[in-house]
Amino acid sequence: MTEGSLQRRVFQSDTAVLIYLSLITLIIHCIFSGQYGYFRDEFYYLACGEHLDWGYVDHPPFIALAAFLTRRLLGDSLLALRFVPALAEALVVLLTGLMARELGGGRFTQVLAALSVMVAGDLLALGHIFSMNAFDHLFWALCLYVVILILKYDRPRLWLLFGLLAGVGLMNKYSIGFLGLGLVVGLILTPARKYLRSGWLWLGSGLALLIFLPHVLWEIRTSFPTLEFIRNATLYKIAPLSPVGFILETILGMNPLTLPIWLAGLWFYFIAREGKSYRLLGWIYVSVLILFLSTKAKTYYFAPAFPMLWAAGALVIEGLIRRCAVQWLKPVLVGALVVGGMVLAPFAMPVLPVEMFIRYSNWMGFKPPSGETHRTGKLPQFFADMHGWKEMVAVVAEVYESLPPEERAKCAIYASNYGQAGAIDLFGKKYGLPKAICGLNSYYLWGPRDYTGEILISVGDSVEDNLKAYNEVTTAATITNEYVMPYENNIPVNICRKPKAPLKELWPMTKVFD
Repeated sequence: MTEGSLQRRVFQSDTAVLIYLSLITLIIHCIFSGQYGYFRDEFYYLACGEHLDWGYVDHPPFIALAAFLTRRLLGDSLLALRFVPALAEALVVLLTGLMARELGGGRFTQVLAALSVMVAGDLLALGHIFSMNAFDHLFWALCLYVVILILKYDRPRLWLLFGLLAGVGLMNKYSIGFLGLGLVVGLILTPARKYLRSGWLWLGSGLALLIFLPHVLWEIRTSFPTLEFIRNATLYKIAPLSPVGFILETILGMNPLTLPIWLAGLWFYFIAREGKSYRLLGWIYVSVLILFLSTKAKTYYFAPAFPMLWAAGALVIEGLIRRCAVQWLKPVLVGALVVGGMVLAPFAMPVLPVEMFIRYSNWMGFKPPSGETHRTGKLPQFFADMHGWKEMVAVVAEVYESLPPEERAKCAIYASNYGQAGAIDLFGKKYGLPKAICGLNSYYLWGPRDYTGEILISVGDSVEDNLKAYNEVTTAATITNEYVMPYENNIPVNICRKPKAPLKELWPMTKVFD
C-alpha cells in the first residue's frame, strides 16, 4: 500500500467521518456565537469564577472552575466563552458515533446516530451557551460509552474509569446522580448484576464519592443551601408538567424526526436478541425517565440519556434497510435529518437576526417552551435572556455618573437578580462601576462586600421594596427593551439614601434562593 493510498484511507475512514461531523458541530456553534449577546446564566458563572469555592447555592464547583480557566486562557468574549461548551457538544457527537460502532454498527449507523445528536434542539441549544449542561451531556456520554465497553469486552477494571468520570460529572451537575441510580437498577435487573460482586465496581463508586466529598462538606458547612434552592425552584419556578406533557415536550426537544430512531433504540435494548447483552442501558433510560417524572424535572435534564438510544436505534434501522434491500433509504434518512435540523435550528440557537426570527416563529406558529412559570414576550426566554444587558449597564452607569463625587466614592450597586449583577460586573469595568451586590443565590453568600450602604443604586426593585430598607428613594431612570423578558422590561433604577440600618444588618432581608 502506497503512502498516498494509506493517507486516503485514514482521511476517509469511519473515524474521520465522525470527526468531520464533530468539527461541523463546533464550527456552527462558533459562527453563531455572537449573533445575539451573553445569556443571563453566563454572567453568573463568570462571577462564580471570581469566587472559587467547593460549592455554590445552585450548582457544584466545576462550572466556576471552567469559567475561571476559560477566562484566563481564552478571554471572556462570546466566542471564547462559548467555544468550550461547543467543543463538549462536538465530542458528544463523536462519542455517539463511537457508541454505535461498539454496538456493531457500520458507517451509516455511526453517521445516523451522530446526526441525531446534531439536530436535537435541546442538545443544540445547550451546547451553544456556557453552562453546566453541555458538560453534563459530555460526562453522561463518556460514562455510557465506558459502560458499553465494559459490557462488550467484560472489562470490570473500567468501572474505575467510570467512577472517575461520574465523580467529576457530579462536581459539574447533580443530575448525573440519576444516571448512577439508573445504573444500579439496571445492574439488579440484568445479568450484568455479576459486576455487583466485582471489587472494581465498588472501587469506582468509592472514587466517585471521594471526588464529590469536598462539595458535600461545603454543603454541610453552609447548612445545605442547595436543598433550599431545589425546594423553592420546584415549588415556585419550574412549570409543572404531566407525564404526557413531559414526554411530548421531550419529543419536541429531541427533534420529532429522531423519534423513530430512539424508539428503535429502546426496541434494541429490550427486545432484540443482539441487544440482550446491553439491556442494562435500556433499564438506565427507563429508570431515569421515571425519576425525572417523579421529581418534576425540566425536560432538558433528560437530554443526555438519548445518545445511547440513537446509537442503538441507528443500528436497528441499518439492519432493516439491509434486510429489506432499500439502500436508497439511507440518503433519504440522512437528508431528512439535515433538512429537519435546519428548519428547527433557529428555535435552538441564534441563527437568524432577531426580527427575522420573530417573523419565522410567527410563520411556523411555534414558540419553544421555557419550562418555567414566567410570562414571555416577543422572544422565547432562551433568546430573550441574551438581550438588553449592555443597554442596562449603560443606563446604570449614567445614574452612577450623575452622583456627586463624594457619593460615588461610597456607592453600592444592588441588582435584583444575578443576570443584572453579573452584567454589571462584566460590562461595568468600561464605565468604572463598582462590583454589584445581589441577594439571589450565591451572590447572597458573597455578601455586601465592603459597602456601608450609605448610598445605593438599586436596579430592578420597586420604590416600595427599597423603602423597606431606606428612608429616601428616588427613581433616576427606567430601563426598557422590547426583546427582553417582561420582568426585565420597564425596570426602575433607584437611588437610595438614608438607610434604616447598616447594610450588613439589612443583608439578611435580601436572601432569595430560587
